[in-house]
Amino acid sequence: MGTDKTEQFERMIKKFVMEHTEDVLKQPRSFIRFPFIDPGSVYDGNVWDWDTFWSVYGFLNLADAYADPSVKERLLEHAKGNVRNFFDHQLEDGYIPMMIEAAKWPEPYLNMKHKEGVLMNMHKPFLCSQICLISEFAGGDTIPDEARPSGDMNYGTPSGYAWARSFFDGIEKYFSCYDQYYYFESCGLYVWCDDIMIGMDNDPATFGRPKFSTANIYLNSFMCTELKAAEKLCMAYGYTDRAEHYKKKREKLIEAIQKECWDPRDRFFYSADVDVRTRKFDWFHQGLGVFWKTLPIKIRVWSGFIPMYAGIAAKEQAQALVGHLFDENTFGSEYGLTTLAKDEKMFDLSVTNNPSNWLGPVWLVANYVVFRGLMNYGYRKEAEVIYERTITLLGKDLEETGSLHEYYDPFTGKPIMNGGFINWNILALNMGDELRGKNPMLWFGGPEMK
Repeated sequence: MGTDKTEQFERMIKKFVMEHTEDVLKQPRSFIRFPFIDPGSVYDGNVWDWDTFWSVYGFLNLADAYADPSVKERLLEHAKGNVRNFFDHQLEDGYIPMMIEAAKWPEPYLNMKHKEGVLMNMHKPFLCSQICLISEFAGGDTIPDEARPSGDMNYGTPSGYAWARSFFDGIEKYFSCYDQYYYFESCGLYVWCDDIMIGMDNDPATFGRPKFSTANIYLNSFMCTELKAAEKLCMAYGYTDRAEHYKKKREKLIEAIQKECWDPRDRFFYSADVDVRTRKFDWFHQGLGVFWKTLPIKIRVWSGFIPMYAGIAAKEQAQALVGHLFDENTFGSEYGLTTLAKDEKMFDLSVTNNPSNWLGPVWLVANYVVFRGLMNYGYRKEAEVIYERTITLLGKDLEETGSLHEYYDPFTGKPIMNGGFINWNILALNMGDELRGKNPMLWFGGPEMK
């Protein structure tokens, strides 16, 4: 696996990340009351939802490699602090903000808007996943016997999970909030409220579109992994009935994704437009109305591969997706994959920070999610290609600039902006470790669809 140059680049990346770990371990400030991890670069002092998950995913993989054993303990402290900060700002209806920034306002901006009655997106579906990630690392491998008493708060709870037991009621409220505001019963999918802080900032399947119109494949695929994590937490805390509840919700969601998001003609997973209904006017449209639940938003975005990471793609679907992945006319890149297919008219490599640019540049988190999906379905050789291209991308960046950046040009491998970005760039090291036989830091299982 790999070449001498690949191995050299991997050592360089590891050295850089470990030398800059302290740069992103932040202490409490203002109304951010617990230690946390920020992405680095221009995001100093920000607590982000999916960013913190992936930072923890990468740092815990490295935790035992630090010469100073106290670093491992501080990584765990800051990882738990991420979760504590989010629950610290959970509102009564279960709403949790996507990002917490201590600035001129007296509380998180998103909470202020929510209290004003302005509904916006909420914490992306990585909260239970981050709790499981931390707990598994801390020693929570063994799920207790399903028959144990559920009334005892910590009876039989795996030791690694005990730290988050007090958040269970908040977890239930978090899902209730999602169901109340963002779930469309008509199609069985979750929908973005708007295009603000959606992870992939300018994903054209959502960016610039009307509010509550997009059931994004990103949101729904990661919600499947989040529901799986919720089921695991319920088992850890002895709530077997609630575990079954989340299991059934997940199964129902997978069924809806398969029905509404998979396109058998294009053999790709798309986001779906849910703003479809019969619009009657005067005496018009009195006959057959709109009976379809959604329309596919036929824009090929990297998020169409996330079902492989989540293990919810059928094997023949995965085979088709692999074909898209290495197509030089669409997603193929010598540095991983483009975040938008090259033949989409929105493909663009502009330098932009608000929103960040997901219209084609290479992002390391996309490379890793696709890599893990390939491994889940047995495409090891293809996963090795993604690993080698990713290591080369970051290694060349370190050689030429002495730093790592947020996103990259898929044709040249040159950084586009935001030097000093750590965050999910660490995931390049997870790839190498997993190819050498190490288990992923959190695994949601292989393919479940027949």
